[in-house]
Amino acid sequence: MATYNPSEGPEKWQALMRSAQAGDAAAYRALLEALRPWLIAYFRRRLMGSTGEDLVQMTLLSLHEKRHTYDPNAPFLPWIAAVARHKLIDYVRKNGRHVHVELNEELGLEDGMQPDLAARDVAVLLAQLPKDQARIIKLHKLDGLSVEEVSAQTGKSASAIKVTVHRGLKKLQALVGIKETGQ
Repeated sequence: MATYNPSEGPEKWQALMRSAQAGDAAAYRALLEALRPWLIAYFRRRLMGSTGEDLVQMTLLSLHEKRHTYDPNAPFLPWIAAVARHKLIDYVRKNGRHVHVELNEELGLEDGMQPDLAARDVAVLLAQLPKDQARIIKLHKLDGLSVEEVSAQTGKSASAIKVTVHRGLKKLQALVGIKETGQ
Protein backbone atom coordinates (compact mmCIF):
# COMPACT_ATOMS: atom_id res chain seq x y z
CA MET A 1 0.00 0.00 0.00
CA ALA A 2 1.29 3.47 -0.85
CA THR A 3 1.92 5.89 1.99
CA TYR A 4 1.20 9.58 2.12
CA ASN A 5 4.10 11.67 0.84
CA PRO A 6 3.66 15.37 1.76
CA SER A 7 5.89 16.47 -1.14
CA GLU A 8 3.32 14.99 -3.55
CA GLY A 9 0.41 16.54 -1.73
CA PRO A 10 -1.82 19.57 -2.00
CA GLU A 11 -0.15 21.43 -4.87
CA LYS A 12 -0.06 18.33 -7.05
CA TRP A 13 -3.62 17.43 -6.07
CA GLN A 14 -4.81 20.91 -6.99
CA ALA A 15 -3.22 20.67 -10.43
CA LEU A 16 -4.75 17.21 -10.95
CA MET A 17 -8.18 18.44 -9.84
CA ARG A 18 -8.01 21.38 -12.24
CA SER A 19 -7.11 19.03 -15.09
CA ALA A 20 -9.87 16.62 -14.07
CA GLN A 21 -12.41 19.43 -14.10
CA ALA A 22 -11.23 20.25 -17.62
CA GLY A 23 -12.07 16.67 -18.68
CA ASP A 24 -8.72 14.88 -18.25
CA ALA A 25 -9.74 11.36 -17.16
CA ALA A 26 -6.13 10.27 -16.54
CA ALA A 27 -5.59 13.22 -14.19
CA TYR A 28 -8.78 12.31 -12.35
CA ARG A 29 -7.64 8.70 -11.83
CA ALA A 30 -4.23 9.97 -10.68
CA LEU A 31 -5.93 12.33 -8.21
CA LEU A 32 -8.02 9.54 -6.69
CA GLU A 33 -4.94 7.31 -6.37
CA ALA A 34 -2.89 10.15 -4.85
CA LEU A 35 -5.57 11.03 -2.29
CA ARG A 36 -6.06 7.46 -1.07
CA PRO A 37 -2.95 7.24 1.23
CA TRP A 38 -3.66 10.67 2.73
CA LEU A 39 -7.28 9.75 3.42
CA ILE A 40 -6.28 6.42 4.98
CA ALA A 41 -3.84 8.22 7.30
CA TYR A 42 -6.42 10.92 8.06
CA PHE A 43 -9.11 8.44 9.12
CA ARG A 44 -6.76 5.99 10.83
CA ARG A 45 -5.58 8.70 13.25
CA ARG A 46 -9.12 9.74 14.07
CA LEU A 47 -10.63 6.27 14.35
CA MET A 48 -8.05 4.96 16.79
CA GLY A 49 -6.27 2.54 14.47
CA SER A 50 -9.15 1.49 12.22
CA THR A 51 -8.22 1.66 8.55
CA GLY A 52 -11.31 3.70 7.77
CA GLU A 53 -11.54 2.01 4.37
CA ASP A 54 -15.29 2.61 4.16
CA LEU A 55 -14.75 6.29 4.91
CA VAL A 56 -12.05 6.52 2.24
CA GLN A 57 -14.48 5.09 -0.30
CA MET A 58 -17.31 7.37 0.84
CA THR A 59 -15.03 10.40 0.66
CA LEU A 60 -13.82 9.54 -2.84
CA LEU A 61 -17.41 8.99 -3.93
CA SER A 62 -18.40 12.34 -2.44
CA LEU A 63 -15.48 13.97 -4.25
CA HIS A 64 -16.81 12.48 -7.48
CA GLU A 65 -20.33 13.74 -6.81
CA LYS A 66 -19.23 17.22 -5.65
CA ARG A 67 -16.23 17.85 -7.92
CA HIS A 68 -18.16 20.49 -9.85
CA THR A 69 -18.40 22.59 -6.65
CA TYR A 70 -14.62 22.93 -6.29
CA ASP A 71 -13.35 26.39 -7.21
CA PRO A 72 -10.09 25.83 -9.18
CA ASN A 73 -8.73 29.15 -7.88
CA ALA A 74 -9.07 28.05 -4.25
CA PRO A 75 -6.64 25.76 -2.41
CA PHE A 76 -7.61 22.10 -2.81
CA LEU A 77 -6.53 20.76 0.61
CA PRO A 78 -9.11 22.67 2.70
CA TRP A 79 -11.82 21.57 0.27
CA ILE A 80 -10.97 17.86 0.36
CA ALA A 81 -10.30 18.03 4.12
CA ALA A 82 -13.79 19.47 4.63
CA VAL A 83 -15.29 16.63 2.55
CA ALA A 84 -13.39 14.06 4.64
CA ARG A 85 -14.30 15.78 7.91
CA HIS A 86 -18.01 15.77 6.99
CA LYS A 87 -17.86 12.07 6.13
CA LEU A 88 -16.14 11.37 9.45
CA ILE A 89 -18.75 13.32 11.42
CA ASP A 90 -21.58 11.53 9.61
CA TYR A 91 -19.94 8.17 10.33
CA VAL A 92 -19.40 8.96 14.01
CA ARG A 93 -23.00 10.11 14.45
CA LYS A 94 -24.37 7.04 12.69
CA ASN A 95 -22.16 4.46 14.39
CA GLY A 96 -21.49 6.05 17.76
CA ARG A 97 -17.76 5.54 17.28
CA HIS A 98 -15.12 7.37 19.25
CA VAL A 99 -12.66 9.50 17.34
CA HIS A 100 -9.42 11.08 18.41
CA VAL A 101 -9.94 14.83 18.42
CA GLU A 102 -7.81 17.26 20.36
CA LEU A 103 -9.04 20.71 21.30
CA ASN A 104 -6.03 22.73 20.25
CA GLU A 105 -4.83 24.75 17.32
CA GLU A 106 -2.31 22.10 16.32
CA LEU A 107 -5.17 19.84 15.24
CA GLY A 108 -4.56 18.52 11.77
CA LEU A 109 -0.92 19.58 11.28
CA GLU A 110 0.33 16.03 10.90
CA ASP A 111 -2.02 15.35 8.00
CA GLY A 112 -1.30 18.52 6.07
CA MET A 113 -4.28 20.55 7.24
CA GLN A 114 -3.62 24.21 7.88
CA PRO A 115 -3.73 25.43 11.51
CA ASP A 116 -6.22 28.15 10.55
CA LEU A 117 -8.63 25.42 9.37
CA ALA A 118 -8.36 23.65 12.72
CA ALA A 119 -8.72 26.93 14.62
CA ARG A 120 -11.86 27.70 12.61
CA ASP A 121 -13.35 24.31 13.46
CA VAL A 122 -12.68 24.84 17.17
CA ALA A 123 -14.16 28.36 16.98
CA VAL A 124 -17.29 27.03 15.26
CA LEU A 125 -17.76 24.44 18.01
CA LEU A 126 -17.12 26.90 20.83
CA ALA A 127 -19.57 29.38 19.29
CA GLN A 128 -22.31 26.83 19.92
CA LEU A 129 -21.76 27.06 23.67
CA PRO A 130 -22.87 29.90 25.95
CA LYS A 131 -20.30 32.72 25.69
CA ASP A 132 -19.13 32.47 29.29
CA GLN A 133 -18.67 28.70 29.03
CA ALA A 134 -16.80 29.00 25.72
CA ARG A 135 -14.52 31.69 27.19
CA ILE A 136 -13.68 29.54 30.21
CA ILE A 137 -12.92 26.49 28.05
CA LYS A 138 -10.75 28.62 25.75
CA LEU A 139 -8.80 30.09 28.67
CA HIS A 140 -8.27 26.73 30.37
CA LYS A 141 -7.96 24.21 27.51
CA LEU A 142 -6.64 26.30 24.62
CA ASP A 143 -4.69 29.05 26.35
CA GLY A 144 -3.39 26.65 29.01
CA LEU A 145 -4.30 28.66 32.08
CA SER A 146 -4.70 26.79 35.34
CA VAL A 147 -8.08 26.57 37.02
CA GLU A 148 -6.86 29.12 39.58
CA GLU A 149 -5.73 31.53 36.84
CA VAL A 150 -9.07 31.24 35.04
CA SER A 151 -10.82 31.78 38.38
CA ALA A 152 -8.83 34.98 38.96
CA GLN A 153 -9.59 36.27 35.45
CA THR A 154 -13.30 35.51 35.54
CA GLY A 155 -14.11 36.09 39.20
CA LYS A 156 -15.65 32.61 39.49
CA SER A 157 -14.65 30.02 42.07
CA ALA A 158 -12.24 27.25 41.12
CA SER A 159 -14.98 24.65 41.58
CA ALA A 160 -17.32 26.64 39.30
CA ILE A 161 -14.56 26.70 36.66
CA LYS A 162 -14.12 22.92 36.90
CA VAL A 163 -17.86 22.30 36.59
CA THR A 164 -18.16 24.74 33.66
CA VAL A 165 -15.27 23.08 31.80
CA HIS A 166 -16.61 19.58 32.46
CA ARG A 167 -20.13 20.43 31.29
CA GLY A 168 -18.82 22.37 28.29
CA LEU A 169 -16.64 19.50 27.13
CA LYS A 170 -19.61 17.12 27.45
CA LYS A 171 -21.64 19.49 25.25
CA LEU A 172 -18.81 19.64 22.70
CA GLN A 173 -18.64 15.84 22.62
CA ALA A 174 -22.38 15.70 21.98
CA LEU A 175 -22.04 18.26 19.18
CA VAL A 176 -19.55 16.09 17.31
CA GLY A 177 -21.59 12.94 17.93
CA ILE A 178 -19.55 11.24 20.64
CA LYS A 179 -21.82 9.27 22.94
CA GLU A 180 -21.06 9.18 26.62
CA THR A 181 -19.84 5.78 27.80
CA GLY A 182 -19.70 4.14 31.20
CA GLN A 183 -21.55 6.77 33.22
